[in-house]
Amino acid sequence: MSRPRLSKAFIKRCQQVTAKRPRTVIEHILKHGFITTQELKDTYGYNHPPRAARDVKENGIPIEMFQVEGGAGRKVAAYRFGDPSRARFGKVAGRTAFTKELKHALLQTRGPKCAIYLETFLERDLQIDHRVPFEVAGDDATHAQNPDDFMLLCGSANRAKSWSCEHCANWQERKDPAICRACYWAYPENYNHIAMRPIRRMDLMWTGDEVAVYDRLKKKSAELQQDMPAFVKKIIEKNL
Repeated sequence: MSRPRLSKAFIKRCQQVTAKRPRTVIEHILKHGFITTQELKDTYGYNHPPRAARDVKENGIPIEMFQVEGGAGRKVAAYRFGDPSRARFGKVAGRTAFTKELKHALLQTRGPKCAIYLETFLERDLQIDHRVPFEVAGDDATHAQNPDDFMLLCGSANRAKSWSCEHCANWQERKDPAICRACYWAYPENYNHIAMRPIRRMDLMWTGDEVAVYDRLKKKSAELQQDMPAFVKKIIEKNL
């Protein structure tokens, strides 16, 4: 596999990344041309490879995913540098670390709740996330972190947001924070689009004693040979 031509300036900026996880990915790609998800897990112990690749992106370095032959002739995902001309060194040059004070402020004002599911979680299971993706707006290291610019998400919601944002044209091309601020993933309580699509969304989670209600819904929808979302929508529409 031929490797892309990388300028000395691009390589130098890549080598200036000091955080351990993105630096590990960068050094491996510089040496071998790409890194597989299996190598990230088995060699470096990163059980969530997309997060490691995203760390590189957050330093303004373009990364793309593709497939290579893995063990037993199966395909595995791998990451390599994308188009060097799309590097965004500068404002997006490594996110500012989240502080304990920031998480405390978010917990004080909003409680230990996921901003998407609106369910209570253990504090350790909630992750701080930028309302407007870091890759779009970056961080302003000259100012204190404003809690209004962040949200608390459970792991499931954070992964769903990441996938949707990364497949949005605004993330990939336009980089307009105003578009993000009108998106469900930034302000689920007040939005007019989801990743630039004119749709509406509600994320529901059943916990504790509510699980029995979910099981009844699932059983009833199966008896009626309906998908769960369609069945729940009909119940809501009937009772409005």
